[in-house]
Amino acid sequence: MALSARPLTVHLGAEVSGIDLRDPSDADVKELEDLLLQYLVLFFRDQPLSAAQQVSLGRRFGELHRHSVAETVVGHPELIVLENDARRAPNVDAWHTDVTMDPEPPMGSILRAVEVPTVGGDTIWASMYAAYEALGPSLQAMCRELTAVHHYPTSFRTAVLRQPDGYAKLERYDREHPLVEHPVVRRHPRTGRYGLFVNSTFTKYIKGMGRKEGAALLRMLNEHIASRPEFQVRFKWEPGSIAFWDNRCTQHYAVADYFPQHRLMHRVTIAGDRPVG
Repeated sequence: MALSARPLTVHLGAEVSGIDLRDPSDADVKELEDLLLQYLVLFFRDQPLSAAQQVSLGRRFGELHRHSVAETVVGHPELIVLENDARRAPNVDAWHTDVTMDPEPPMGSILRAVEVPTVGGDTIWASMYAAYEALGPSLQAMCRELTAVHHYPTSFRTAVLRQPDGYAKLERYDREHPLVEHPVVRRHPRTGRYGLFVNSTFTKYIKGMGRKEGAALLRMLNEHIASRPEFQVRFKWEPGSIAFWDNRCTQHYAVADYFPQHRLMHRVTIAGDRPVG
């Protein structure tokens, strides 16, 4: 069966079939790279990958990013565990691009559904190309000249402090992750397209702007991203479903409408490069 992609919206998202992600060929990997650039996020059904196979799949697309404090699968330090239930409330139900607090944020992520709730638990992605292109020309030009400062959110600090040796982990994390600067508008290194590169989770303020003016601009941009369904695609998970997204030009939101049911996901993250405006 040949690999095929069925687009889900005009701006982003395609469901891919005709491929076994446990052992894709080199040609398959190249085609998936091309599809990712075209559709920004790819969805797959019925992919019974083991933890080792998911890590191996991620490595086919580049060096893997390691999160220094996130919970990981035993024996696979590259594979992050995202688990929520009545004891562990969801904490990623906010629009974000992964780990923009790093100097070189990840290129992308491959997320696999291990256990899903009986209802709810969808994830939504938004195109930052579409969000940028919907701004007026003068606002686009202004944003292209601006730089934003990123750091981790308060919710992250709280979650780390709940872990064993949480204070030591947070102290180490603070040393390893000072404030970083990224352009407000990022030029994609492969497509050359411009997209917004601020988010409500990690972006703290606009460099060189007054506090009130910068906060107002960030609030407007974040509301612009979150409030326009035409920028977005929504995916309903099933066990064995996989999403592979380009972290350089998307944001995502894990909908917490399943709580307190159980939801278990495994994510492998592919290292990226320094954003350029």
